[in-house]
Amino acid sequence: MTDQENNNNISSNPFAALFSSVADAKQFASVQKQQLPTGPPECPLSTEDVYDSEDSDVSSLESVDNDSITDLSRAFRSQKEICEQLNINHMLQRIFLITLDNSDPSLKGGNGIPPRCVYLEDMATDLDGQDWLDMNNVEQALFTRMLLPEPGTRLICMTSGNVINMSADRDAGEKEVIKYLFACFQRAKGEITKVPENLLTYALRCKALTVSNTRTVLLTPEIYINQNVYEQVVDLLLEGVSGPHFEDVTEFMDDVIATLKSDEEVRTFNEVMFPVLDILLRRIKELDLCHIMLYGYLDILLYVTRQPELAQVFLKHIEPKDPKNGNLYQQTLLGTVLNISCLLKTPGLVENHLYFLNPSRSSPQEIKVQESNIHQFMAQLHDKIHQILRNLIQLSSDTKHCILSWLGNCLHANSGRTKIWANQMPELFFQMYASDAFFLNLAAALLKLCQPFCKPKSPKLLTFNPTYCSLKDLNEEERKSRNVHIKGLDKETCLIPIPQGLEPSFAQTYNLVTENLILTQFALHLGFHRLHDQMIKMNQSLHRLQVAWREAQQSSSPAAENLREQFERLMTVYLSTKAAATEPQMLQNCMNLQISTTTILVQFSLGNRGTEYMEVTFPLLDLEYCMLSHVPEFFADNLGDFFIFLRRFADDILETAGDSLEQPLHFVTVFMGNVERMKNPHLRAKLAEVLEAVMPHMEQVQNPMISMFHRQRVFSSYQHAHYLAEALIKVFVDIEFTGRFESEQSDPHQFEQKFNYRRPMYPILKYMWGYDHYRQSIKTLADYAFDNLEAMNPPLFLRFLNLLINDAIFLLDEAIQYLSKIKIQQIEKDRGDWDNLPPEARREKEGNLQMFGQLARFHNIMSNETIGTLAFLTSEIKALCVHPILAERIISMLNYFLQHLVGPKMGALKVKDFSEFDFKPQQLVSDICTIYLNLGVKESFCATVPKDGRSYSPMLFAQTVRVLKKINKPGDMIMAFSDLADKVKSFADLQQQEEETFVDAPDEFLDPIMSTVMTDPVILPSSRVTVDRSTIARHLLSDQTDPFNRSPLTMDQIKANSEMREKIQQWLAERKRQKDQNGQTFE
Repeated sequence: MTDQENNNNISSNPFAALFSSVADAKQFASVQKQQLPTGPPECPLSTEDVYDSEDSDVSSLESVDNDSITDLSRAFRSQKEICEQLNINHMLQRIFLITLDNSDPSLKGGNGIPPRCVYLEDMATDLDGQDWLDMNNVEQALFTRMLLPEPGTRLICMTSGNVINMSADRDAGEKEVIKYLFACFQRAKGEITKVPENLLTYALRCKALTVSNTRTVLLTPEIYINQNVYEQVVDLLLEGVSGPHFEDVTEFMDDVIATLKSDEEVRTFNEVMFPVLDILLRRIKELDLCHIMLYGYLDILLYVTRQPELAQVFLKHIEPKDPKNGNLYQQTLLGTVLNISCLLKTPGLVENHLYFLNPSRSSPQEIKVQESNIHQFMAQLHDKIHQILRNLIQLSSDTKHCILSWLGNCLHANSGRTKIWANQMPELFFQMYASDAFFLNLAAALLKLCQPFCKPKSPKLLTFNPTYCSLKDLNEEERKSRNVHIKGLDKETCLIPIPQGLEPSFAQTYNLVTENLILTQFALHLGFHRLHDQMIKMNQSLHRLQVAWREAQQSSSPAAENLREQFERLMTVYLSTKAAATEPQMLQNCMNLQISTTTILVQFSLGNRGTEYMEVTFPLLDLEYCMLSHVPEFFADNLGDFFIFLRRFADDILETAGDSLEQPLHFVTVFMGNVERMKNPHLRAKLAEVLEAVMPHMEQVQNPMISMFHRQRVFSSYQHAHYLAEALIKVFVDIEFTGRFESEQSDPHQFEQKFNYRRPMYPILKYMWGYDHYRQSIKTLADYAFDNLEAMNPPLFLRFLNLLINDAIFLLDEAIQYLSKIKIQQIEKDRGDWDNLPPEARREKEGNLQMFGQLARFHNIMSNETIGTLAFLTSEIKALCVHPILAERIISMLNYFLQHLVGPKMGALKVKDFSEFDFKPQQLVSDICTIYLNLGVKESFCATVPKDGRSYSPMLFAQTVRVLKKINKPGDMIMAFSDLADKVKSFADLQQQEEETFVDAPDEFLDPIMSTVMTDPVILPSSRVTVDRSTIARHLLSDQTDPFNRSPLTMDQIKANSEMREKIQQWLAERKRQKDQNGQTFE
């Protein structure tokens, strides 16, 4: 019989329909003839499980050969067995892309065969002629396939035709074992959805086989030559999170994890997964903020932290070797993610930096675009980190405890970042602690966790329990059961001390609101403050470099290029830092948190411990104990820092707060002047800067680009304006006695610091003065002071004016001295006196000139503000200022400065560039004359002016009139001052006559401090010394002690010396009578 006839006969056999092609049927028949003596092969399939005819891959054939029928009948008991075996073979080929059959592809047919398979030649040989896969040999076949070093070299075509199919070649020849097994897993899933019920069990077994073999690979990776299976796992996860098959990847990984966890005898689950996490750490560490691949790896971490078993491994993996070493947290996988930023990776090393290079050659628009691009990536990074933390917190109580413990331990280990020495020893700092980027990103993520309770008047906020911060000596079990994961907070200074003998009531367990809020504030305390401080210092350094660079260019100095490079490098660092610190969403979240913090602290200050918000009312009630005793000072420090930062670097964010801006105003009003609720005077002084930050800025009101609408509305309509104004003036006075500011010799730095604290208070007072209700509040304080001049404690506003005068005298005098030194040095330099100096001496001269310039600028700015404040206050507050307690000091101050500004000494102040040192002589002269005109309406004041024997002279006032004309002041002002000068001169003439009367006055009539004849003598109770009332009153404004023996003294303790007063009056009357007689005799 010819082959063609044989084919025709077989094709007409009804059993041939069970085969996918005539060739398959023929081959099967010939094999069975050879194997008949051994009997038919054992079939693992049940005869009841069979494809339906419509599900079979077999084509119907027409004719049948009788010999073939006989052979086939003897070979199999039923067609079901044949059908099942063939379909199982094809299904296994489709899933695993392997085969034992290398017959001519033209003899194969049907839709169920994959286009390419790896031919397992050795196994086919071992099976001695069996060229089909079944459930008995597939596991061996799969293992054999996985061990092939180059499976692509063993590909065969399974279908006829030589069509190039690169996709099929790639799939079947996949070299990476993990990727191959996952693809098999996917194909098995596909089969499960398509196969008939009788084959479903086998498809499921195939799927399980891919999982079990993956487990084998991960447990024994060393047997797979040239295969880094852990890298492959990472690549698979990366492909999954960034592709369309994420659900398949997660299902595959979940199944693999389950098998790994079921038996950990060979290797523990941690041992299997740690290398995967190590690879993730290494890859992430190599990427920068704007690399798109980074966010794929972060998506992997999102999956890891959602998967219960992987989350546990992740938490174990990020444990530092030494929990007390803050820097080690940064080296963990989570720490590596937190360390990603646009900040310099190595402080000071700009060369390898990726952002803001050559900034002087970039336009402002280009810099802004780059900053915006960075902000977009930062927002994405912060969102991913937030999701990672949230996943771990929400996954289970164990993962929540672990991640909160990690955060708490991390913050505790890095608490030294706030130490003063840390900024002075940068190399040691970076070895011991995590980076600024780490804490910036951590704070940004924690801020997101806080947002649910940072809405206005959120009920959740009232559940915050700060006694958490006072707990100490808890063991690990107690920390877990009570939800207390931050250590060392009990050593923090709180806003007010706990009353002596009081035992606080601690909660049995603390909620997540409490822990989140404290974690976030602590992270901000450790990170944001330092970054803000760096930006301020860089700003100042950039200004100095720019000035030096400009001067070097003008003088064609060879140092110009070096200065330009320094400026470029520092500008790169500054712009990078600014971009990192000003991501809009982070700032918005932080503002929400800080406004909420002001809200809850005000509620605590009212004594509120309930579930409803209390209305803020004044005056505040006295409290023996409140929750403020448990709130660390860094809460207030943080919010102060943040609002000040916004004022300097992101002013537009404040406007978005709208009506919520009233909460910071409440906070400032309650705490700024209240030592019973905030003990630290430095913190209370800082609140003046907070107030300046949240109020509208006068210099920007005309700028249409910056909206002030909400700030103006909230500030101008504030219902507690009187108490806000009083709090501002009270803290102005209080800082005089903070940290021994009054002792200039003991610590000049602290003495100068009080002026920095007062700097923002001047523009606030000026702005308040422009509103009727604020101005009336200030005038009410002045009226009360005038009515109570001799109260036991000097009235607040009297002390305020006295300090304002003290400051003006000190500041302007210092500014004058520095300007005089600068003038001398500028003359020396211009004459060439420095040219022949040794380099070291010349550098010293240059350094001194720069230092004098900075000091002169600071003192000029402050003196301008101080004199300007006195100018507008005296416009309506006159009675107090012309009282003998203050009048003589105001007059001597004004005359002394006029001497230097308009008199013969003015030449000593003519430095090259007034603006460089903020020296504004015209404005100072104008303000001084304004004060004179404001108070000159009082006769008593005019009469006191000539008593200033040190500086007053009619010529001084005449010179002042000439200067007013020269600087083009209004004519009515010039005329009014001329009239005042005439009036004062007439009083001077009268005084000269009176002074002749006082000549040879007995010593007992003279004030022992001022050496002038006393007009109202009083006796000091302890020293029994008699002094003039106005003299001791002025002394007690600054120092409430007896000046002669330092014993405590108040105005209410002094007694009038009526006897001495009568003696003085009698003596004066006698001297006047004698003078009159002598005058008549002379006539």
